[in-house]
Amino acid sequence: MECVFGLVGNGFAIVVADTSAVNSILVHKSNEDKIMFLDSHKLIAASGEPGDRVQFTEYIQKNVALYQFRNGIPLTTAAAANFTRGELATALRKNPYSVNVLLAGYDKETGPSLYYIDYIATLHKLEKGAFGYGSYFSLSLMDRHFHSGMSVEEAVDLVDKCILEIRSRLVVAPPNYVIKIVDKDGAREYAWRQSVKDTPAPTA
Repeated sequence: MECVFGLVGNGFAIVVADTSAVNSILVHKSNEDKIMFLDSHKLIAASGEPGDRVQFTEYIQKNVALYQFRNGIPLTTAAAANFTRGELATALRKNPYSVNVLLAGYDKETGPSLYYIDYIATLHKLEKGAFGYGSYFSLSLMDRHFHSGMSVEEAVDLVDKCILEIRSRLVVAPPNYVIKIVDKDGAREYAWRQSVKDTPAPTA
């Protein structure tokens, strides 16, 4: 029931993910951050089986850091996306990961970019993309309202429209979402959209 989506605006990319950790009919927590910082100017948002998602995104994050440590220069966003796709393709014939990825980044030469990589190692560069049941609503809204060169305010307004639509239309909609942005100033958390807060466990 996961919802991950993102888009590219004027000088930035924005990525949104739900924050529910779910197994079968149980919600374990509502503040699980599914968008990881790959480096100072890259974000990777993932959906899929929780174990695969965490293991695979951490594996990609550490290998991107290892490349920069060995070579003294960071991978470009396109190179990181192709590396991620290659690792999924290699695993596909051995022990496949059930993980779908949106990889967003900012490069000085090419500006912001967004890459769609699914669990069977399909790679596409997009201006807008989504995974999960929420994609049925977010993609249709983005088709209607998205345009090239959106400002941050316009993009966040569209993101809020998508979240509202998912919450009101999807029968098992996740309540909380995290929004992160990457631009020339780096990758950072922008906001949370929370309608349910996790209560701390009672202490004896």
